[in-house]
This record gives sequence, C-alpha cells and structure tokens, in this order.
Amino acid sequence: MKKTLSYFLYTMLIACIVCACSDEFSINQVYTFDLLTMPVPKKIVEGETIEIRCQLVQEGEYSEAQHFIRYFQNTGKGELRLDGTVFLPNDLYPLTKTVFRLYYTSLCSEQQTISVYIEDGFGQVVEKTFSFQNDKPEE
Repeated sequence: MKKTLSYFLYTMLIACIVCACSDEFSINQVYTFDLLTMPVPKKIVEGETIEIRCQLVQEGEYSEAQHFIRYFQNTGKGELRLDGTVFLPNDLYPLTKTVFRLYYTSLCSEQQTISVYIEDGFGQVVEKTFSFQNDKPEE
C-alpha cells in the first residue's frame, strides 16, 4: 500500500512540474514610465535660471531601453539646457541618465510655458508642462 501511494505521489509531482512548464518564453521589453519632478518655482524674472530636478521612473527594467528628450516653447521665450547642451525646440536628444537636472533660463518678460516630452524607443511618450509667470523686479 505504501509503495502504491508513493508511486501515485511521485506521478502527481511529475505531472504538476510538466504542466507548470511552458514552451513559450516571454521577455517584456516595453515598460510604462513617468517623469517625476520636484516642485518648480511659478515666477521667474528675465535672465533668471530655474532648476528642474527630474527622475525617470520605469515600471520594469530592460537593459537596452532608450529614452529621448525634446521640448516645445509654447509661450514666451527661453532656453532649456541639460548638462551644458542647449536644446533646440522640437529636436530629439538622447537621455542617458534616469536622474537629471534641466535648467530653464527666461529670455523675455512675459508669461512662459514649456512642454517637455520624454520618449522611449518603442514610441511611448510622457509630457510634462511647466508655466512661469513674469516676476518683474521692483524698481
């Protein structure tokens, strides 16, 4: 009886292992992501530079994932930089770090709005918009 029961248990164990295995091997390459930023000042003076601290947060990791950054100047006039590179509006630049700092310099005395887009190599896009009110210095 014990011998029959042990054969039955071994057979059930092997059946469970065989059923748990699959011929399909799935590697996920596309993970959702978001751009987190620290709070940014709402007021700016012409010629002033504001730091925008950013962190790219991904749902998962894929070693060959590529990310790119671009921006649009919706209103006003200004300049956006990363690591000394001055961005041209709507040009795509590679993003090599997940934690980085952008620097926006106001070049006018009007309200300014910029939209920053982070894209991955699979066509996913995250947009963040920043608005700055002109803070005229008191005379």
